[in-house]
Amino acid sequence: MMEFNAGRKSSDNIWLSGIMGVVVGDALGCPVQFMSREEVRADPVTTMIGHGTYDMPVGTWTDDSSMTLALLDSIRNKSGIVLQDIMNRFVRWIRNGEYTPFGEAFDVGHGTMAAIVRYMKGDDLKSCGGTTERDNGNGSLMRILPACLFAYENKLTDEDAVSMIHQVAGLTHNHIRGQIACGLYYSCVKSVLDEEGSLSERLQIGFDKGFEFYKEFLQDTSELSHYDRLRDMKKFSEVLESQIKSSGYVVDTIEAAIWSLITTDSFKSCELKAVNLGDDTDTIGAIAGGLAGLFYGDDGIPKEWLEVIQRREWIEDLCKL
Repeated sequence: MMEFNAGRKSSDNIWLSGIMGVVVGDALGCPVQFMSREEVRADPVTTMIGHGTYDMPVGTWTDDSSMTLALLDSIRNKSGIVLQDIMNRFVRWIRNGEYTPFGEAFDVGHGTMAAIVRYMKGDDLKSCGGTTERDNGNGSLMRILPACLFAYENKLTDEDAVSMIHQVAGLTHNHIRGQIACGLYYSCVKSVLDEEGSLSERLQIGFDKGFEFYKEFLQDTSELSHYDRLRDMKKFSEVLESQIKSSGYVVDTIEAAIWSLITTDSFKSCELKAVNLGDDTDTIGAIAGGLAGLFYGDDGIPKEWLEVIQRREWIEDLCKL
């Protein structure tokens, strides 16, 4: 298992480091989204490129960033978590193209779209998100970082934080499995920011605390077994790439993101490893990017990648909470 030190400075804006990590990872993966691992391996991503899957200019980000930025903007405007306001911003994203690079929403997940359509038709806010086994896509995990940072900065108790994160996730994905992924991600955010040591060591503490919390928080702990491979970072770091899936299933996604983080030693190498897994490249890049941004800090993200991000200055302004 690789050992390395954080590059984050105490003066760094964690909102900027984390959110920009999400956006950069999303944009890096956008051109090769849905390409198989074999296709990507034949022509691997080595830097920020354009066109590809959606034929978009270099630095274009997708639904992962759009929903993250909509949630962030809601937190900024309401100085807190207001579920109806968040959902209204999701509607404006779909209908009006707000929170997009070029004024039009694209790459919207099926579960996300179905939930937003239910809301627009007048369904109760808390019953819009899908609740079946098939509703465990990664569409809530990919956008959850602002809620995690809000809970962290406001020093919420773990119970209050996770309850809130479950509600925010449940707006579109209301099955407990996907909510657990978001709660574990929050625990990792906290440990990356608060603990010392290598990224792997910090993530180990985060998962240890997360699993321990959920053991008490959940009435039925059977769902935790889906995340068993994340209980031991050393063992998980030794898993072969062929045993890492990069689909849109939330368990596959968080595993791919964490594996990319603990088997690399820089923001750049982490993100390149993540997107070169193929398939749901933008979301895996975004989810890994959030934690990588928090660990490696503002200076850890390659400047040549940041410079081409569409609407970068607007995103940076949003991160000034």
